[in-house]
Amino acid sequence: MKRIITMLVLSILIQHTNAQSKYEEGMKKAFDLWETQKLTEASNLFERIAKAEKDNWLPSYYAGYVLVLSSFEIKDESLLKAQLDKAKLLLSDALTLSPDNPEILIAQALHNTAYINFDGQKYGMIMSGKNASLYNKALEIAPDNPRVILAKAEWDMGSARFFGTSIEPYCKDVQKALEIFDKQPEPKSFQPSWGKKRAVKILERCK
Repeated sequence: MKRIITMLVLSILIQHTNAQSKYEEGMKKAFDLWETQKLTEASNLFERIAKAEKDNWLPSYYAGYVLVLSSFEIKDESLLKAQLDKAKLLLSDALTLSPDNPEILIAQALHNTAYINFDGQKYGMIMSGKNASLYNKALEIAPDNPRVILAKAEWDMGSARFFGTSIEPYCKDVQKALEIFDKQPEPKSFQPSWGKKRAVKILERCK
């Protein structure tokens, strides 16, 4: 009987290890595609991984996030809307799996910013209030998350430039984010870790 139980446990462990191995291989391949600017392929692979990893928010998050980033280069409004609609669904899927996740909230704000970037006159009033709410909520949930601090500061800088006011207070926020980046340990596998290089570039512009 003990031998049967042992064999069952070993079988379960092997299956789990194989599943983890496939997940890690798939995620690494998707990140490689992203790094080489094959954004559509990267997003599609993240999405396929999400369908297999039904309880994991990360693949859906990255699938949507990559689509949002690449949408800033789109010049056709119908194509932009189609891509951002898909990104919105993927980010919503991620948020369902991980409610009140600040990483997803700031990705949703960036989604709105893509519309504003395309046509500020048409989308600015609609999306600006939504973004303020998303950034404030993310900061309330995770006041020491450097990506949240950085993303909100960059959004506030854009608003300040639009209204002709000083960006200096928000430069201090970027500096705070950079200090937190420097103190943070290495993130767990595939957890969001972007932002430090962006913070350095923004601070250079502040000077």
